[in-house]
Amino acid sequence: MAKVRDCEAKTEEILLPILAEHGFELVDVEYVKEAGKRYLRAYIDKEGGITIDDCEVVSRALSDRLDEEDFIEEAYILEVSSPGLTRPLKKPKDFERNLGKMIEFGLFTAVNGTKEFTAKLTAFSDDDITAELADGTQMRAERKNIRYIRQAFTDEI
Repeated sequence: MAKVRDCEAKTEEILLPILAEHGFELVDVEYVKEAGKRYLRAYIDKEGGITIDDCEVVSRALSDRLDEEDFIEEAYILEVSSPGLTRPLKKPKDFERNLGKMIEFGLFTAVNGTKEFTAKLTAFSDDDITAELADGTQMRAERKNIRYIRQAFTDEI
């Protein structure tokens, strides 16, 4: 597991200056194994959304730098893309951007028999989030119990 995190961290370190040069934002980096193949994925964004051309520019620059650094021993497929509509909330900036907006989140451990919620994000910290449910009550969820969290596709609770 440490190897995966090390690859992701090193890739992020290489990627951040490339993104800064183009005015893009890093959403996430993941190094995963799927169907027997390794994938190194970078999710990027910018105001107004990412285009295919943006992904291509970043992919080429990142690929060149990864070849220079050569720190990943096994074969992998590099993918650079937009995070899409199901963009996860991960960084403080993501949570700030979504304060007062509707979010969807799933928990590992149920609260009152429920693991999935749609609510308005009202506060967050490194340790937890607070969201307003449909009945107006505030719900606090520990970040370590959150399986996923993303902006909702609805404006209603």
